[in-house]
Amino acid sequence: MGFLGKKGDRILSTEAVTLIGEEAYFHGTLTVKGSLRVEGTVEGDITDAVSVDVGRKGRIKGNIAAEALVLAGEIEGDVVAAREIEILGQGRLIGDVRTPSLRIEEGAFFNGHCEMSAAETPVASVKTKTAVVA
Repeated sequence: MGFLGKKGDRILSTEAVTLIGEEAYFHGTLTVKGSLRVEGTVEGDITDAVSVDVGRKGRIKGNIAAEALVLAGEIEGDVVAAREIEILGQGRLIGDVRTPSLRIEEGAFFNGHCEMSAAETPVASVKTKTAVVA
């Protein structure tokens, strides 16, 4: 199975890829054992994902637990990523994050608390302090 990566490169993978299309709306808890690409709207938590890729039109209102996150759209909720979080120039994140690696491109919006540590922590234990990086 293949899909287009964040720079339009084709990525070949045998890993399961779940797609929430541009016209799709999902409400509830979504447990993903592989990769997730969001181009539509998700209201609810996303758990157990290997990677979450939120496209420019993607909108998530809920908490996310994954190994990696790439954000070009919008997230309102807390994010725990065991490996990395990348907020692209047009991305918008309102919520707290916990990850060992955080990259924020120029033009991106982040409003929340960031805790960088190697240990993965459940979303419920993320502190609620606020910081703004723009």
